[in-house]
Amino acid sequence: MALKHKITVFKWVSILEGISFLVLLLIAMPLKYILDMPAMVKHVGMAHGVLFVAYFVGALLLIKPMNWGLKQIAIIFGCSFIPFGPFYVEKKYL
Repeated sequence: MALKHKITVFKWVSILEGISFLVLLLIAMPLKYILDMPAMVKHVGMAHGVLFVAYFVGALLLIKPMNWGLKQIAIIFGCSFIPFGPFYVEKKYL
């Protein structure tokens, strides 16, 4: 797979992972704990989990071709745990 294609795929995964994280935190969790509607957490949580793993795999595959240093790698992986972090990665490092 060409580097440009890998970057494009990772950009999309990063954006979708960030959106799924925000939906989980800002919509699904309040529905579960405030309105006692846990179903959305199950579905959004599963989607977020799959995208989270895809984000990590995508980042691992880009370490060498993008010549990311240890600091950049730590920031990229750390941003996956922070709301809006994947959007930062997509804009700053891709």
